[in-house]
Amino acid sequence: MNKRRQRFWIVIALGIALLGASGWAARKWIKAVRQRGATALLAAVPTGPRTAQPLEAAEMIYDQKLLPGWDDWGWGAHQLGNGPAKIVFQGYGGWLLHHSELAWRYGGVSFRFKAPPAFGNFLQVSLRQLGKPDDTFPLVVVGERHIAPVDGWQEVLIDWQELNPDRLPFDRVMIGSHVQVGPEWVELDRVMLTKAAASSTQQGTLRVQCGGPSRPISELIYGSSTEQWESGQSAQRLGGNPLSRSNWDLGAWNVGHDWFFENHSSGDRTMFQALDIAAEQRHKMAVVVPMLGWVAKDKVSSGFPRAKFGEQRKHDPSRPEAGDGYRADGTAIAPGDPSETSVPLSPELVKSWIQKVLAQDAARGARSIHMYILDNEPTLWNVTHRDVHPNPLSYDELLERTIKYATAIREADPAAVIAGPTEWGFTGYEYSAVDREAGVSNRPDRRAHGDKPLVAWYLKKLAEHERATGKRLLDVFDLHFYPAAEGIYDGNLVDARHQELRVRSTRALWDPEYADESWIKEKLRLIPRMKAWVSENYPGVKTSLGEWSFGAPDDISGGLATAEALGRFGQQGLDAAFHWGQLKEGTPNYWAFRAFRNFDGKGARFGDVSVATKEMPQLSLFASRDSGMTRLVLVLVNRDLTTRVDAKIELDGCGNAGSSRMFSYAADSKGLTEGSSVSNQNVVTTTVEPFSFAVVEVLLARDAVR
Repeated sequence: MNKRRQRFWIVIALGIALLGASGWAARKWIKAVRQRGATALLAAVPTGPRTAQPLEAAEMIYDQKLLPGWDDWGWGAHQLGNGPAKIVFQGYGGWLLHHSELAWRYGGVSFRFKAPPAFGNFLQVSLRQLGKPDDTFPLVVVGERHIAPVDGWQEVLIDWQELNPDRLPFDRVMIGSHVQVGPEWVELDRVMLTKAAASSTQQGTLRVQCGGPSRPISELIYGSSTEQWESGQSAQRLGGNPLSRSNWDLGAWNVGHDWFFENHSSGDRTMFQALDIAAEQRHKMAVVVPMLGWVAKDKVSSGFPRAKFGEQRKHDPSRPEAGDGYRADGTAIAPGDPSETSVPLSPELVKSWIQKVLAQDAARGARSIHMYILDNEPTLWNVTHRDVHPNPLSYDELLERTIKYATAIREADPAAVIAGPTEWGFTGYEYSAVDREAGVSNRPDRRAHGDKPLVAWYLKKLAEHERATGKRLLDVFDLHFYPAAEGIYDGNLVDARHQELRVRSTRALWDPEYADESWIKEKLRLIPRMKAWVSENYPGVKTSLGEWSFGAPDDISGGLATAEALGRFGQQGLDAAFHWGQLKEGTPNYWAFRAFRNFDGKGARFGDVSVATKEMPQLSLFASRDSGMTRLVLVLVNRDLTTRVDAKIELDGCGNAGSSRMFSYAADSKGLTEGSSVSNQNVVTTTVEPFSFAVVEVLLARDAVR
């Protein structure tokens, strides 16, 4: 979808409904867990005095003077200038040092101080971040284990793990007193953020099991919503909210709730022209076919015009006549007649469109539509397109519309590959819009349909329809997936905690032991769950993720999550997938696609058959082979932020490695860079840097056991 999202209010509403008054208790529990974690950490460190050691500053804060970039936000009496800072800590005084936001990657906080001996261990240190509660970061009491005598000073060093265990960004360092002390001056100097220790290295053994289970890899898992063919994308999906209201004849659509319910031109060409060009270029296309029932009548109308509905909460700055459909107090305005913006879309009109496309195909000698997708996220229609579909979608309406419009597609194109129901996320998989509006704990619509999840019921009914009529109306079971944890997709947050969570959240696609770290809190295992729904309700139907993304396309964590997802799609036997959003050249996401589709810049790709592997906890291994068993291509994803892995990859039943080459990509890379790997009989060794992905191509010296 284009403006992602109305999904926010759904998540918030669900959170309120599911958690209710438990929020206070949850916050209390989280705080208790943090305190217990800090206690455990302190119990694990030495209690004696610290041994002095040379310290290297990554960011000097105060050295005889306040350094550029830092501001004095202290409280109580203090003097700064040419020499050590002087601070009065009486009355729980302290010193607050501010900087623009800093990333988490430091070794610790260090400073030197001189204080009256009677003060004892009086100091405490913590970090702060604007907009975050003060207890977001632990409050560390300075003790013997932190202090070493150096040149007549007491030198403090507090490890970063104590100060910032969640590895969050910060903008202030606080040095204060946790007990009452006298009014005497305390001198401080050499205040710094120290450099982090060099990345650690771990030895690890992985295995490619050529004699184990294998499965074909569908080329369609490398699809995208954009036209960045240099990335190696295998297909393009024309989709999103506007396609629900797309008038193929006119070259117009309505963008719905995403932007003031306005009609717009759908581009510089009609759908027929776009498909004609794609077919000439031999690009595979998956196209959303509207079944909402209304499409744009022109390129200028809007659903809630000011002249008819008056002043609204917001108006389009460039088209002030168009309102957002809400009064100033935030209450929704009841929509007018759908004809304000739209004309009816009948199944017969859809059939005529497809017949026109097929006529173009016949004249050209190439198929243009390789998958027909039944609309877009229908359980959100009463939000995204409420100007023409204000009522929430029910189980029965979804089935009725699917049968009518899929029948029209099948009659026009007997060879069509038809996909649905394109639901948006976990709530859409399990419940109808009627259930969502009534509260999922009540779920009246689901209860009226055997209390069966919406998509499972949908599959079952379409299977029954095929048995009764002999007409197959669904070939591909298609859902959308975006991580629901706050800040991962919608927020694109890239502090260390969110980076790690973004990559970890890919486990929701496949891992039966992973409980989703969001309001969902379930072991989602989406791809196996989709396959189970198919097996139980409509055997033989294929599976697809028509939209997916893990956000942060410009950050290494987004690239790692993308590489991890692409690897899992092939490993788990998904039949199609279409990444949502840009694969802009040079970004980590772009290079993640290239790792599978053109890792050497000369067309070398991941193989056609997925091979079983044995991984490490923090290092994923995806293996593929060609049909002739002469070549292996491996993709490794190191999900650890700070540890490189010297990887020993054993080739089990694959034959001996004749030669190998390796390409890698990390946070500071400009592209996939050729590195080193060593082949020795049935073992390949290489090093994978922290938070990076790598490709290893192995040419086999002899035929393997097949």
